[in-house]
Amino acid sequence: MSLVQLESVRKTLLQHPIYQEITTPERVKVFMKHHVFAVWDFMSLLKRLQRSVTSVDVPWFPYEKPLFSRLINEIVVAEESDIDGRGGYTSHFALYLEAMEECGADAKMFESFLNPLKEGKDYQIVFAENNFPESVRQFVSFNLDLALNGELYEVAAAFFYGREGLIPEMFKPLVDSLMETDASSERLVFYLNRHIEVDEEHHGPLAEKLLLELCENDPIKLKRANEIGEKCLEARSKLWDGVLTEIRDKNL
Repeated sequence: MSLVQLESVRKTLLQHPIYQEITTPERVKVFMKHHVFAVWDFMSLLKRLQRSVTSVDVPWFPYEKPLFSRLINEIVVAEESDIDGRGGYTSHFALYLEAMEECGADAKMFESFLNPLKEGKDYQIVFAENNFPESVRQFVSFNLDLALNGELYEVAAAFFYGREGLIPEMFKPLVDSLMETDASSERLVFYLNRHIEVDEEHHGPLAEKLLLELCENDPIKLKRANEIGEKCLEARSKLWDGVLTEIRDKNL
């Protein structure tokens, strides 16, 4: 798949109708109920990258390419311990859970997935034994399988094309929609704006550089990276479809 084709898929995602539909508090709650899975599984992609390009073992030995370590560690700092807007620090995931609580979004579906994982259950079994939306199951399964089994440059492709290089443009219309209606939430808007700021100015370029370094100008790896990017964007679009399906089924 060429970059031109990848950009076409990306453009389609950025024109998804969800950005005009998140206009009431009840719709925000549905959005967050689904989106929290993406907030969480992002960290599995990040941790696979960090584990692979840094040294975390004891006794410690230096990783052979400190540039890679620098690129990923800079991203980890903010994702795990960013400013919280109130004089302290928090992970972006914890901030999102705080925003869900503030909005009154239902976290039970997500907790029914995460809690068995904490007890050691395989994510595929959890999905098989519970009734999750197909859009959520496909999205999370794709990302976790990649984080666990993918080649490192493939994980970096998902991390850049599906996350750090996408989020600023994807979140801006959501913020606009929230601010133009009565659906806004202080913590949710802070979360979205913080991602727009950090990813656009810092994390996006770092993630892109890491991807290109890992691909080593190999045309086969670059082509495969584009294919992974396409699949990530398509999975995100289906995740948004799932949000709209619930909104319409509940006539919200």
